[in-house]
Amino acid sequence: MSHIHNKKAAEIIKKIPYITLATVSDDGQPWNSPLWSVYDKDLNFYWVSDQKSVHSENLRSNNKVFCVIYDSTMAEGTGEGVYFKGKAFELAEREVLVECPTREKPITFKGNDILKIYKVVPEKIWMNDDEKDVNGKYVRDIKVEVPQDVLKTQHLFRTL
Repeated sequence: MSHIHNKKAAEIIKKIPYITLATVSDDGQPWNSPLWSVYDKDLNFYWVSDQKSVHSENLRSNNKVFCVIYDSTMAEGTGEGVYFKGKAFELAEREVLVECPTREKPITFKGNDILKIYKVVPEKIWMNDDEKDVNGKYVRDIKVEVPQDVLKTQHLFRTL
């Protein structure tokens, strides 16, 4: 566990409102969708999508997902991302109020017959880093887990 990675992950989650959601169809075809989302104090992410979109249909048959929040605003070669796997759910409510730590006021998501509200619950979160040898030469990419309980307590997340 790395304090630096915990802090960087919190900064990226706070700064970037888009997640990239990866799903898989019944016949094993991958699908990737960039989505505008918000998150709550428990790091559950919410968005609204057409229930007939490919990712929405995929979620109904397989709710296992992979998400990336990537900070592409950085200079070339320096961008970083937060990765997480989890489970996504279509919410039954037609309206959901989300108290997002980075927003002054709660956000209301409204679903209807076409648009549905979705939530992803992360199971494991990490950042990538590189391993270097004793001379500082790149060896390989590694995953550095970012514990959710630690991430939830980062000072970058204000409560409402």
